[in-house]
Amino acid sequence: MAVLALQGDFEAHARALERLGAEAVEVRTAADLDGLGGLIIPGGESTTMLKLIGYNHLADDLAAFARRKPVFGTCAGAILLASEVSNPPQFSFGLVDMSIERNAYGRQLDSRVVHIPVRGLSGEPEMEAVFIRAPIIRRVGEGGKVLASYQGDPVLVDYGQYLIATFHPELSGDLRVHDLFLEKVRRLN
Repeated sequence: MAVLALQGDFEAHARALERLGAEAVEVRTAADLDGLGGLIIPGGESTTMLKLIGYNHLADDLAAFARRKPVFGTCAGAILLASEVSNPPQFSFGLVDMSIERNAYGRQLDSRVVHIPVRGLSGEPEMEAVFIRAPIIRRVGEGGKVLASYQGDPVLVDYGQYLIATFHPELSGDLRVHDLFLEKVRRLN
């Protein structure tokens, strides 16, 4: 299992995967993707992440990998996977049919930790969701199954090969979203 390790809290994703018994490989070069079954693109700052992807000559290899393998995008990772990005518009890989608005909940000061109802996950009917300058999914396209919403907007969406979260599940003690992604990787490889 791979975690893009250019920016953001990739280490917290790696720890979550390891707590579930999976080996977490940090990806910084195209060669790091070889032989891996899935990829997590963490949160962070999407424009900075795009610059680092360009600097490391990873854009084409990441896109090719993501067309073949399961990918889980959280926060900035969700932005990079979306087909349409606003506030402001920016490049994305366009792999998931959704519209997303960057920093839609407000500034860093407006970050929050809330409990949200979830569907399709085992265990408790709610989970903790950490929103940090989070985007809002404005449109879920064809094939998207909303698993959780906050204030009426989707925040966790399953697109078959792709899993999207606008919050940071790696920052809570709840491993169910990571477990869902690992199950997706096992099923699709």
